[in-house]
Formats: sequence, structure tokens, C-alpha cells
Amino acid sequence: MKPVNSVAAVALAILIGVGTGHSGTDDLSQERFRAIYKELVETNTTLSAGDCTLAAQRMAARLKAAGYRDEDLRVFVPEGHPKEGGLIAVLAGSDSSAKAILMLAHVDVVEAKREDWTRDPFTLIEEDGYFYGRGTSDMKAQAAIWVDNMIRYREEGFKPKRTIKLALTCGEETNAALNGAGWLAKNERAAIDAEFALTEGVDGVLDAQGDKIALDVLAAEKTSQNFGFEATNAGGHSSRPVANNAIYHLIRAVDKVSHYEFPVQLDDANRAYFTGMSRLVGGEAGAAMLAVVKNPEDSAAVAVLDKNTDWHAMLRTTCVATMLSAGHATNALPQRARANINCRIFPGVSRDAILAQLVKIVDDPAIAVTIPEVRGPVATPSP
Repeated sequence: MKPVNSVAAVALAILIGVGTGHSGTDDLSQERFRAIYKELVETNTTLSAGDCTLAAQRMAARLKAAGYRDEDLRVFVPEGHPKEGGLIAVLAGSDSSAKAILMLAHVDVVEAKREDWTRDPFTLIEEDGYFYGRGTSDMKAQAAIWVDNMIRYREEGFKPKRTIKLALTCGEETNAALNGAGWLAKNERAAIDAEFALTEGVDGVLDAQGDKIALDVLAAEKTSQNFGFEATNAGGHSSRPVANNAIYHLIRAVDKVSHYEFPVQLDDANRAYFTGMSRLVGGEAGAAMLAVVKNPEDSAAVAVLDKNTDWHAMLRTTCVATMLSAGHATNALPQRARANINCRIFPGVSRDAILAQLVKIVDDPAIAVTIPEVRGPVATPSP
């Protein structure tokens, strides 16, 4: 789940207009899109109980019904991962020498416990102009758009110069899962090779009245990295408590992280973003953007931008506790307590540097701070 992985958007935020009116054809197209969207959302694709392969098969069936040949469609299933498959679809271009365009989307979603939801997370529900359900935003909306695009291209007889490829993959949301995009890059590179790819990463900006101000385009990305905090203890009986308690050590360590802010960092991407956005946003926020670009240590200006969670994340590395587990019995002192700290690391900063900083923040030899798994390369700054 990515928002906000992005550090910044393009230097010039693009003004966008609002269209009005729909023809009958548009209404039918929207009904079809909604049906695709609904089918994806209502196909459970969590790692624990879901089936990405089924979602891929359902999308392949829609594309075949639209006229795509069997040789243009392939549901791929990595060996040993029967429910973590994906789909590749191809619309051939007229120029064989021009490299393709890839439309990429993951269809897996974060786990969703029914008891944590007001509504069924795997039923697409619309209320007051909003869609509710697991994956409605991240990122089955985009996946449905890509599939609908491919159907429209076929219906309209569109003949692109470049071949257009669609890749729906699994395994983006869970570190322990097989990453479908990574699997394709390693095992089926030719199938997804392209001049460039379009995928998720950022979104649009609204003003206080809900009017559209800008459309962001991803220009740099953070490294997502989990860190483990663990305290161990000899334990004992709860009737004889002691101060040296694994849970207490862990709670104090996590609390220290909650109060720590990594320093503001600027690079070409977020410096250009705040410079461009300042003109569109204006007012106190716009002035603060220019002030931070001029002096990243301007604490008053930083405080203004930190009120916006997106801007706060664009300015620095962030670390947050996401999971806790401790103890083994209700009447025993805990022998082990663990926390997962998810960090989004500013481009160009190493994992080891953040590890060292977390050790310093915690300042407790009873807490072991580790990197449980490395997934993907360290993000580098974008010029």
C-alpha cells in the first residue's frame, strides 16, 4: 500500500478542468467500467484467503469477450504460488521498431478483517459519492481503468504506433509474498519490456472547497523498509512483577519513535514541487513552501506544511509503528515483545543509516533493532 511513497511530483502542477454532461454512450461505458471495478473489488485478493489468479482470469475473460485473441492474453502463475498469478495482455502497435507502453497495476490488497469494517470490505458500496471497500483506491480502481482502456481500444479499432501492454500482478502489498512485478522482471522480462510504464504513486490535489487544483506526477520515490524492535526477558509469574518487563521496554521504545521527527531534506524533486505548488496554493501554505525551499530549517514554515500529511511525508524520512505482539499468557510476565516499525526512507539515504538512527532514538540495550527483510533496491534521488 503506497500512499505516500512519493517524495514529490513534477515541478509544474498541471491545471485540470472539470467536464460536464454525458452522452448515452458514455453512460454505457461507465456502467461497464463500474462492473469491471465491482468484480475486482469483490474478488478477495488478500494473501491469507484471497486469489489473485482468479482476479486475473476474470479480467482475461472480459478482454477475450472484447475480441482479444488467446495469443494476446496470458494468465501467468509462478510455480508454487497457485493463487498469486497475474495477467499480461497485448494490443499490437503498427511500428515494430517502437518500444511498447506498459500499463501496470497490482491487484492484491492489504488484509481486511470484517470486524474492523463498518461495511463488508469485499462488497463495493457507494455512499454519498464515495466508494467503500478494500482496494477501491489502492489499486483496483487503476487496474479496472487499465482493463477498460484495453476494451475501449479494441472496440474503437484503435491502432497505436507503440504496442500497448497490460500487466496485472500480485504480491505488492505484503513483504512475505512473492512479488509478481519482480517475478516478471526476472523471469519474463520480454513480456513487459517497454519504453516506459504507467502505474500508481500519486494523485490529485483539491482545495478547501473540493475543487481540483493540480494533478501530480511521480518524480521520486522513497524506500519502504520495515524494522523490527524486540525485547526479550526471563519472564516469571505475574503475581511477582518486576520493573524489567519486556513489554515496558518495547512501549518506551515505540513511544520514543512516535515523538521523533526526521530532519527536513530537499532534493531536485520536492524542491521543484514546492516551488511550483506555491503558486497554485498561495496564502500561508504557499508562502511556507517558498520559505522551506529557501531554508529547510525554517521551523515555522515547516510547521505549516506538516499540517498536511502528504507534504509532511514529502519533506523527510518517516517511521511509524504498524504492528505489536507480546507475551504468551495472561498470568505470566512476558518473555518476548515485538513491534514492526515501517519507514519510508528519503531517496539516497541508506537503510543502515536509518537503522543506526533508530538505535540512537531508542537508546535502550534491551531493545534489539533489526532489518528483518530487504525487499528491493534503495531509492535514489531523481534529477
